[in-house]
Amino acid sequence: MSWSGFKKNLNRATTSVLSKTGAVDRTSDREFEEEEKRFKSLEHKVERLHKEANGYAQAVRNMTGSQLRIASTIDQFYDEGAPMGIYGIKYKEAVAKLEQQAQDEVDAAYRTTVLEPVGRYAAYFPEINEAIKRRNKKLLDYDAARTKVRKLVERPSEDATKLPRAEHEANTLREMYETMNAQLTTELPKIIDSRVAYLDPSFEGVVKSQLSFSQDAHNTLESLRQFFPPESEGQQLDEAAEGILQQMRELSICGLA
Repeated sequence: MSWSGFKKNLNRATTSVLSKTGAVDRTSDREFEEEEKRFKSLEHKVERLHKEANGYAQAVRNMTGSQLRIASTIDQFYDEGAPMGIYGIKYKEAVAKLEQQAQDEVDAAYRTTVLEPVGRYAAYFPEINEAIKRRNKKLLDYDAARTKVRKLVERPSEDATKLPRAEHEANTLREMYETMNAQLTTELPKIIDSRVAYLDPSFEGVVKSQLSFSQDAHNTLESLRQFFPPESEGQQLDEAAEGILQQMRELSICGLA
């Protein structure tokens, strides 16, 4: 940063502090302030949506990956000739299919219909914030200049040229500030309204992606039902397993400290 730039930033910081104490005249534009508040609220919501949408995609990958690891571990418990061995293989094949479906949905369709559009919309925000910063800096320059004019009017300087120069500078800065302010006041509502074109289709994409994945998961796992005993037989197996556990509890080794 140049020395001139450093001085400008320092002067603006000083003006900002003094304006809060009333020592410097402060320009207020309630229409702009309201639009800026709406924009900041939108920015926060869109960035959160993008973060959570990415989190959902990662959660689906983690879940299907965990299912596949569980299936691989279960498969190691059974020999090929064991009654449950073929079922372990079928389960592993089913969750491998689910993982592939998740990759197709999340890494392709979901990314195209949700993550990328929301990400593109959020990518505009830094540029808008920079424009707001430039507007606010020019406002500080203008407030400092018109405060200088007011003080010269209240306490005239011996140098008769100071007041005209200060007035010229203040008028120039006012025009620059008002141009930036008017442009942003006009453009911010358009940017806020443009959310519909991005967010409505993305919302639809979220729902359809979740529905598709849930249906695929249900259909794939439902196909495994035939390999397991009906509920009544399953209850008998539970009772048998509980009997074995009770026998283990009665072993003297389990009572050793």
